[in-house]
Amino acid sequence: MLRKTPGFALAAICVLALGIGANTAIFSVINAVLLKPLPYPESDRIVVLMNSSPQGTGPAASVPKYNVWRAQTQALEDIAAYDTGGPGINLSGGDHPEQVKGIHVSYEFFHLFGARTEVGRTFTEQEDRPHGGNLVVLSHGLWQRRFGADPSVVGKPLTLGGESYTVIGVVERRFQFEPAPDVYLPFQADPNSTSQAHFFRAAARLKPGVSLATARAALNLAAEEFRRRFPRAIGPKSSFTVTPMQELTVRFVRTELYILLGAVGFVLLIACANVANLLLARAIGRSREIAIRAAIGAGRMRIVRQLLTESVLLSACGGVLGLAIGFIGVRALVASNPSALPRLGPDGSGVTLDWTILLFTLALSLLTGLIFGLVPALSASRADLSATLKESASRSGSGLRQNKARGLLVITEIALAMVLLVGAGLLIRTFAVLRGVIPGFDAHNVLTMETSLSGSHYDRSVAITEMSRHVLERIHAIPGVESAAASSFLPLAGGLGLGFIIEGRPLTNGPEHGGAEWNYVTWRFFDVFKIPVVRGRGLTERDDAASPPVVVINEAMARQFFKGEDPIGQRLIIGSGMGPDFAQPPREIVGVVGDTRDGGLNSEPGPATFIPLEQVSDAYMVLNNRFMPLSWVVRTRVPPFSVSALVQRAFEDAADMPIARVRTMEQIVSNSTADTRFNTILLGIFAGLAVLLASIGLYGLMSYSVQQRTVEFGIRLALGADSPRLRNMVVRQAMVLAAVGILVGLGAAFGLTRLMSTLLYGVKATDPFVFLSVAFVLAAVAFLASYLPARRALSVDPVVALRYE
Repeated sequence: MLRKTPGFALAAICVLALGIGANTAIFSVINAVLLKPLPYPESDRIVVLMNSSPQGTGPAASVPKYNVWRAQTQALEDIAAYDTGGPGINLSGGDHPEQVKGIHVSYEFFHLFGARTEVGRTFTEQEDRPHGGNLVVLSHGLWQRRFGADPSVVGKPLTLGGESYTVIGVVERRFQFEPAPDVYLPFQADPNSTSQAHFFRAAARLKPGVSLATARAALNLAAEEFRRRFPRAIGPKSSFTVTPMQELTVRFVRTELYILLGAVGFVLLIACANVANLLLARAIGRSREIAIRAAIGAGRMRIVRQLLTESVLLSACGGVLGLAIGFIGVRALVASNPSALPRLGPDGSGVTLDWTILLFTLALSLLTGLIFGLVPALSASRADLSATLKESASRSGSGLRQNKARGLLVITEIALAMVLLVGAGLLIRTFAVLRGVIPGFDAHNVLTMETSLSGSHYDRSVAITEMSRHVLERIHAIPGVESAAASSFLPLAGGLGLGFIIEGRPLTNGPEHGGAEWNYVTWRFFDVFKIPVVRGRGLTERDDAASPPVVVINEAMARQFFKGEDPIGQRLIIGSGMGPDFAQPPREIVGVVGDTRDGGLNSEPGPATFIPLEQVSDAYMVLNNRFMPLSWVVRTRVPPFSVSALVQRAFEDAADMPIARVRTMEQIVSNSTADTRFNTILLGIFAGLAVLLASIGLYGLMSYSVQQRTVEFGIRLALGADSPRLRNMVVRQAMVLAAVGILVGLGAAFGLTRLMSTLLYGVKATDPFVFLSVAFVLAAVAFLASYLPARRALSVDPVVALRYE
């Protein structure tokens, strides 16, 4: 029967394939990111130890907290520490020095996450203590790439960060950890440390029989013990807790992915409504056939089963084609993954076509066939047998019930399209607002790069000061370079947050007056980015280790902490709560600079401080070097990349170190809006597809209506009906359906768009401009979709129409 109507079958299968394919692609990503268990033994019992406060929870850990957590063996086991790697580590030796990714892990790490070795072994408990030796475990990838998978590498020396390490093992290929490191170094936490610097994470496994609630109760008691030992390191309402690792891994992308899944779900429902409309129209032509089937003994359920079988066959064909479209679509999604969705693996290897995806597509195809086939099947099976057999073939089945059903389906399509269009419109406005945000710095013609300062040679600030002076001198000598500087953080990248005390001001709410971003820079930093000095002065080359300690703050800090008073000349004690090793002398505020968007274009500038590189204490330098690279910025009078090779040579001549992540600042600014741009494009595509399908559905309904009313139009014209009035009557009927759909869609969008508020910036989820604009656009599309059938009504020849029967 489908072969007899190839046009109908092809149209229905293609529409379904688009809807099923889009759903398969998005579900493949959701399956890889949200649904699959983490690739570790008993991953459902692995938890991350967290700080809890009225402001929220976070996974950052300090050594004293870690030491307290390690004692909670009644609820937890394999309690391990690890950092996220931060800067690369300079791997020397061989023909090509390079930066490799390294993370520090405690000896329990490998057992907790099930990391076995291909050759050699991992760290012992003794080696994980301070002064336990310079040892390294290689990743399988680095072992193959750098050492040709040579098993004799175990026991050989490896130069990392200018220091010699001994290779003791290689992790097996199947072990996957995010972020994926090249080398594992021993954590070697000091059990006697009192430093409150938070620079790593801690994870553990729930002991058998221990629930999350029990573990959280144990951590709450541990917080009280910690508060007694370190009363100034934790707030009165703060505590400790645990969060399942899988939940923490996906907490920032869960909402985004579910919104996209809901969007493609709407597209599929619109596709179902479209195919249901096609089937209703087709059922009208088959009404005599169905009546004959009933006349010779077919019961109603037998007819319904016959029609549903045809519907499911259509959806199965659409599912097979949709599976292919989904596979292609998910490759495109992974390739354009700007937000670095977790758990996708290198080049999207974590997204695979497994049985889960196949079963999802199969179930979706069957459900789709039932959804779009049920209404036409029930409608056709209720036909009046006697009346249908008496009607002529051309008019059989054109009763009011079928037209009502088709009209209801069109209203549903328009309402769903309205919701998607509103969502896309809100994201478009968000993206436009972000593009118009002034970041507070000039990104044009600025080249950026990073270097690793790992190794004990750079544990002292004087060594970094000397190295940076030599490098910057050579960079300034390059033709086309206007200015250059170094800093611990780039704008838009965020910074290390430190608490501070304003000298001479009484403390009323806690051990500190507040917190601010902490950034050390060389003195030309503000010149490179053209950040204005609005009060006082900026940093100069006279602000060195021998001069009085100074600090420059931004306007946001001046507004928040120095309301109604001049901050110039006041003194800050920064990092007072981090312990005696990090105690800093009071610093005089010498200047206030303009605000920059350091946390991203979608976040308002927060308080920030800028310290001269020469005045940073060694303790801070050791901590900073462990998890952050040193960033370099170069303003040029020529295209930035044209001087990249000469800048690299300057580093080789002055410091003999490789550089990494060479980018322009304009690229960094563009990448900061990549998530919003990606979501906007994707939701825009879904919304456009929804509008196209809805307009096709309305056009099909009105075309069919005009065809069925040919005799009526002929009689009206023969009796002298005005042609424009006849056209307006057809358009008005279509616009009534469109108006109802738009109103229903507006109501649904008003409630549903609140779920995407976390994706918006500078625009409310109920923005009236977007709602009204989308309603106007959809009404215009509906008018165009109904105008062509209306014009066809005017071309009816009354004589031909009266002979239509």
